[in-house]
Amino acid sequence: MNESYAKTRDSLELYFDQTAVKAWEILTTDLPVSGVRARVRAGRDRIRRVLLDALPMDLHGMRILDAGCGTGQTTVELAKRGANVVGIDLSSNLIELARARLPDELSQRVEFRVGDMLSNQHGKFDHVVAMDSLIHYNAKDISEVLNYLAEQTKTSVSFTVAPKTIALRCLLAIGRLFPKTSRSPNVIPVNVNELKLCLSKIESLKSKELEVLERVKVKFYVSEAVILKL
Repeated sequence: MNESYAKTRDSLELYFDQTAVKAWEILTTDLPVSGVRARVRAGRDRIRRVLLDALPMDLHGMRILDAGCGTGQTTVELAKRGANVVGIDLSSNLIELARARLPDELSQRVEFRVGDMLSNQHGKFDHVVAMDSLIHYNAKDISEVLNYLAEQTKTSVSFTVAPKTIALRCLLAIGRLFPKTSRSPNVIPVNVNELKLCLSKIESLKSKELEVLERVKVKFYVSEAVILKL
């Protein structure tokens, strides 16, 4: 991948493996959280459901990549439907949490790995799900990620982007007021039409369908679920 992707990937690894581990550990449970985090949790729960609903209910016999799996919430839901799932994340600490939380009855269907979702060691898949894994990349980088994932995938790549909305721009502006040490890596708003234009320049993807599934807007959380049909 290009230098822009690699630089962002490295900053994400540092952030999620050190600065944000405790916050994500709590956010991805049912434990009480502050009002802001409760809204973020609700938004993430909704967008996860949208991505899952885009897949067949019965996933037996299918191999799925959960790209940027974090603590494994989506991975578990996919495995419950019968899929064989590879959950990959840059953060070894988040993967450790995911392994600890994995129900015993799903252990034969799930493999958690630490690493880059674009590694050539993961094999082939029927579907890929990438929830909030690409929101830190610009449209060109996302298109290159999709191009690579599509080469390894049979049916679909479902993912989220941060849409270009006034609400999101305001949230990002507020976030920039905090000290740099308290900030998460930059979220880059992306217009789906801009992404389609980037994909149209990639020979293998220019004829593929990119569809917006749903935009989820909760105070302090805005995300758009998108599917690339292969």
